Amino acid sequence: MFTGIIASVGSIAEIVASGEAMRIRINAPDLDLSDVALGDSIAVSGPCLTVVSFDKGSFAVDVSGETLRCTALGRLAVGAAVNLEKALRLDERLGGHLVSGHVDGVGTLDALEPRGEYLGLKVSIPAELSRYLASKGSVCIDGVSLTVNAAGAAFFEVLTIPHTLERTTLGQLQPGDTVSIEVDLLARYIERLLMQTSERDQGGLTLAGLSAAGMVQPGD
Repeated sequence: MFTGIIASVGSIAEIVASGEAMRIRINAPDLDLSDVALGDSIAVSGPCLTVVSFDKGSFAVDVSGETLRCTALGRLAVGAAVNLEKALRLDERLGGHLVSGHVDGVGTLDALEPRGEYLGLKVSIPAELSRYLASKGSVCIDGVSLTVNAAGAAFFEVLTIPHTLERTTLGQLQPGDTVSIEVDLLARYIERLLMQTSERDQGGLTLAGLSAAGMVQPGD
């Protein structure tokens, strides 16, 4: 699990393609890797990836073809900046929101709107993701936890503060760039619970349902 609070910004040092997948080595001089072990998880601009090798100032991860299809990692080249966050410890503060590192889809930055020292971002998203977003709810853009200011049928808007723009890659985005989007995981679970409740309600009152609930015995 992660929080969406970026620890540092690294850069892609090497990309080695292997069929549909690739191995990426990331320079991370400002990320404390002293407690990292092989197999640990690090979120790289959103997706949760597994460390397959590391040294004092860099680490490598394998990225599957499925991850490349579902995220914006495939658009990045050597030298590109990436947001980095190590997995959350249970005794740490949850400064952002609960983030799984499982990206739901790719959005496109439609517009940047300066608002004093702040910067508004309007992002278009697949319509099937819009139902998980609500005004004042949470969303992750390239691994950064943000508050939704407005949500439409196929877009949402957020407002970024100077600190976020300086400490993450969001300040480098330009209209037309693609970004990895993770919706609030609580919204996904709530939807699933509501679907199951609806399915049960549609079934009506049946002998099989009463039997499964222990209300009647076979042969009654």
